[in-house]
Amino acid sequence: MAISRDKKNTLVAELTQIFASSKGTVGAAYTGINVAQMQELRAIARESNVTILVTKNRLVRVALAASDKFKAADTGLLTGQLIYAFSSEDEAAPAQVIAKFAKTHPALKLVVGFDDNGKTLDTATVTALAALPTKDQLRGQLVGVLSAPLSGFLSVANGAQHGFAQVLSQRAESI
Repeated sequence: MAISRDKKNTLVAELTQIFASSKGTVGAAYTGINVAQMQELRAIARESNVTILVTKNRLVRVALAASDKFKAADTGLLTGQLIYAFSSEDEAAPAQVIAKFAKTHPALKLVVGFDDNGKTLDTATVTALAALPTKDQLRGQLVGVLSAPLSGFLSVANGAQHGFAQVLSQRAESI
């Protein structure tokens, strides 16, 4: 079914806006993923504030070329049937959502990514990005690192009191 030129222009304008507001974008090959699995992926993506979009690569190329930020983006990897995942909040979230879903659905494969500076990321870089911890995990690790010296000091301070109390208890029992 052919798409009218007006509809294509509208889609390109929407894609240009999505790319402009996105901090992280990835493209993944989805050949072999059925409708139910795609709906499951979209539900998981919504939980992480990631938008999944299926569109023609040609329209994505035109949208990238129309965007000031992505004019120099390499579109050579935009081949085959690709879905695109976008996030306006977290740079790594789209790659992480796709990679997590791909663990149970190996037909889904990360192919390409675009960062918020307009740089094209190859498959290896996108895969490495997906392996990074989430922002919440990093915040938790930071809190743990910052609180470790204080909790260590408290254990030592409490240990001395506990030891003294045990010595007194043992002395009282021996009398």
